[in-house]
Amino acid sequence: MHVLYVIDSLNRVGGAEQGLAAMAPGLVRSGITLDVAYLKPSDDGFQPELAVAGATVFGVHHPGRGRTAAALHALVRERGPDLVHTTLYEADVLGRSAALAARTPVVSSLVNSAYGPEHLQARGLNPWKVRAAQAVDAATAQGTRRFHALTRHVARAMTTRLRISPRRIDVVPRGRDPELLGTVTPERRAKVRADLELAEDVPVVLAAARQQYQKGLDVLLAAWPLVRREVPGAVLLLAGSPGAETPRLRALAADVDDPAAVRFLGPRGDVFDLMAAADAFAVPSRWEGLGSAAMEAMGVGVPLVCSDVPALRETVRSEDYALLVPPEQPVELAAALTRVLTDRQEAAVRVRAARARFLTSFTLHQVTAQMVEFYERSLGAR
Repeated sequence: MHVLYVIDSLNRVGGAEQGLAAMAPGLVRSGITLDVAYLKPSDDGFQPELAVAGATVFGVHHPGRGRTAAALHALVRERGPDLVHTTLYEADVLGRSAALAARTPVVSSLVNSAYGPEHLQARGLNPWKVRAAQAVDAATAQGTRRFHALTRHVARAMTTRLRISPRRIDVVPRGRDPELLGTVTPERRAKVRADLELAEDVPVVLAAARQQYQKGLDVLLAAWPLVRREVPGAVLLLAGSPGAETPRLRALAADVDDPAAVRFLGPRGDVFDLMAAADAFAVPSRWEGLGSAAMEAMGVGVPLVCSDVPALRETVRSEDYALLVPPEQPVELAAALTRVLTDRQEAAVRVRAARARFLTSFTLHQVTAQMVEFYERSLGAR
């Protein structure tokens, strides 16, 4: 089977990009000839890893959507794949159009519950532009053969918002390699803390996310003074690339009693190591499609506190595995983080259960096999 995978970019901070890079070796080993086309230049992206995995990578960078769609159409005609797979908005709209023009079957990944009321209320988003994007997405979705959703929540939401039948959607989560994640060991924890100049006994909370409204990092920063009131000396580490919320986050951090209590680490390639050195991992998102970071924290084995939004609850399942708090509630978020930092024995019980759940539901081997089945099912559908 020959698949041409079209994605917006190959940068290292996006969940969809990370998921593709992680899954590519398994897809190639399963017998798939994998081409990857990306639409936005990425100076330090996943191109090397994809090439090593055996994929052929194409940069399709043109000014204007019309020229990009034409270039994608030419690429589809030249490569002659059995199936085109698109992920993220620009790739969906342009990749679907190019594939349909070349009379090639196309499938799309639904990685987030887009176009909902939470998006219309987001800071910096124009509601009219959101609705216009939805209309274009829905129009191109009609010719798409099947869809892959990360969670049942995303599948249900996008059935209505893109006007597609639920029978055309398969749910397959993202996966991670347990060996790549590693686990918490005293040696790993000590090394990372030494590199960060953090003493062994300092309570540490980590969040790893883009600094965007969706991720709710402002809620976490509003909760942080309350945590430090109960857990003096606690340090908050924020790993992730700057974004539209960065000025607001910096201002909130400046209001914390100690400048050293919040540290912005920027984009990091060692997030799994940071998890292994933390006493708690926070995911305060306003919405998610899956919650890859939460899933990774479950795999590493770090106590997890996250927003009780549908996709995260579906990933985590229940409070047997992580503490769930209502979104946008800093007082309740602070109470949950304090509970984790002060009751290590209770947190350890949840950690063991969460890692067992990860191993039965989210390993890369399992997810890759499910994606191959999705491709085969899509080629058999008419």
